[in-house]
This record gives sequence, C-alpha cells and structure tokens, in this order.
Amino acid sequence: MFSQRIKTVMERRDMVIAAPETTISQAAKMMAHKKMSAALVVRDEFLVGIFTERDAVSRVIARGLDVYSTRVADVMTPSPQTAEPDQSFGYALLLMHENGYRHVPVVVDGKPVGLVTARSALDPDLEEFTAEERRRTHISE
Repeated sequence: MFSQRIKTVMERRDMVIAAPETTISQAAKMMAHKKMSAALVVRDEFLVGIFTERDAVSRVIARGLDVYSTRVADVMTPSPQTAEPDQSFGYALLLMHENGYRHVPVVVDGKPVGLVTARSALDPDLEEFTAEERRRTHISE
C-alpha cells in the first residue's frame, strides 16, 4: 500500500476549492456540503494555501474571530507542502507524520489535482474489514 502511487488513493472529485477572499463561514459551508475536512485555497488556478477544520478551531474559533468577515487567506496555512500524483503514498504519509498534518495537497505544476488525507491510509483496511464482516454475517445466516 505504501508504495502505491498517490494518484491511486487521492481524493479528486470532492475537492473543495476556495478563493483567498472566501469567508470562513462560506468555506465551512462548502466543506460541510462535500463532507471534506479541508479546502484548497487557489488563486489563478495555483495553490496558495490550505484551510482545514483544525484551522477553523484553533485559528478562528479559539481566537474569537468573526466567521462572516474573516477570510481564509487570513488563517490558512500558506504555501503548504505538497506531493505529486506519481510519488508514493508512503511519501505523503511521512510528510503528514513528520509535520503533524492530516492533509497533503496533490499538485501538478502548482495546480491542485487532488488531496491525500490521513483517512486515505485507513480506507483500504476499513473496506477489507467491512467485506469480511459482511462475509461472516452472510455465512451465519
């Protein structure tokens, strides 16, 4: 699994893309709608930052900032570390582990094409667990 290419495990279709001027309230609504825990902040098609649920809690709510006027540009992680689709999934996991991240944007020439999350590491194991549980339930019926 760790030697798999990032492009095989990254989330693409559900990416949340926000402009730097997007308010925290707007970003949170977009993230909730797509059930994503991060928004990629993009200007002129290029990744300029990432805004996560953790940022909302520690950089917005804990500081008492107004979610209707604070922009993601004011509280995002600027110029986040990224990965490329052909790098190994293990590389992305190592970045997350060493730096305390839960998300690594995947880019090609500075433009976002996906997102790798800590949950991506669990999904294959969870799918196998669920399939085994279904098999056992079916056998016992």
